[in-house]
Amino acid sequence: MTVKEITNIIEDFAPLNYAEDFDNVGLLIGNATTKVTGVLVTLDTLENVVDEAIAQNCNLIVSFHPIIFSGLKKITGANYVERVVLKAIKNDIAIYSMHTALDNSNKGVNAKICEVLGLTNTKILIPQKGTIKKLTTYVPKKEAAELKEVLFAAGAGNIGNYSNCSFTTIGTCSFKPNEKANPTIGEIGKTQTEEEVQINVTFEKAKEKKILQALFKNHSYEEVAYEITTLENTNQNIGMGMVGELENPVNETKFLQDLKIKMNADCVRHSNLLNKKIKKVAVLGGSGSFAIAAAKAVNADVFITADLKYHQFYEAENKILLADIGHFETEQFTKNLLVEILTKKIPNFAVSLSESITNPIKYF
Repeated sequence: MTVKEITNIIEDFAPLNYAEDFDNVGLLIGNATTKVTGVLVTLDTLENVVDEAIAQNCNLIVSFHPIIFSGLKKITGANYVERVVLKAIKNDIAIYSMHTALDNSNKGVNAKICEVLGLTNTKILIPQKGTIKKLTTYVPKKEAAELKEVLFAAGAGNIGNYSNCSFTTIGTCSFKPNEKANPTIGEIGKTQTEEEVQINVTFEKAKEKKILQALFKNHSYEEVAYEITTLENTNQNIGMGMVGELENPVNETKFLQDLKIKMNADCVRHSNLLNKKIKKVAVLGGSGSFAIAAAKAVNADVFITADLKYHQFYEAENKILLADIGHFETEQFTKNLLVEILTKKIPNFAVSLSESITNPIKYF
């Protein structure tokens, strides 16, 4: 398999266009057409991870965090980023990262935290805006049913728990082909009228390319009339963080004790205890201070995240318990998730879980 064939599997699960604008995702080092000898999955790509890939004959590293985050003006080996880049290039090792694309997946980083904590009734905490689009196109009446099925097969028309959703109206179109046209209906130089069906279907933006390919391939007209608009509707399948519920409420102290054990945390930094039961739990892997207000807005009893600053603990305002368990700790199971995704799709291919512990923070 090539690098591209393997990364396509990941992108089917976590499309890169769902990544945040500030992020740097995709193939960071290497050639997409390179034949892959083995895949090493890691949370971070450090020098010892590249050494591990070399030892295991893996020429593709799939890393959650991107080793190249901002622009590199020099590659001299002066810092850990440059040394990783140099070593990877020297040994023909490709590096790929999906980072916030996986954060925003409803089966990604935060879903894994919910799974470890045993949460049920989970949903996205902060839905990402601009992820739903609508296609409007026009087709001869006799072809409408067949074209709709093709669009559905490409991923259009899925709304929540429903599929094959569309809205159609019947009308009359007109067009006049010029001398350069090659019309499938009508004659050059003559105005043609035709009974047509207007088809409207919504879709997730990651599927736009596939849906348009299906439209152009299966539409009979030489020139296909279509419109795509971005909708303001919220999409509960894409976004940052998740919120779910414990099967049985527990007191705060018991919850924090269980949290520390389940998430392999050396410590838990938390806001004031509120002397109430914990039932509704919000989570956001990585740096999640921006979601404190969202967690309060859904009436979560606790919000689990990382990298909270001193003054941000005040934002709890005796309305929610804030629990900072550490950046690495919130994302540690992500590499296991990536291995599960790849081995499920390519069970006979060499996919290895990195044994390197890349957490830079130690506790005394």
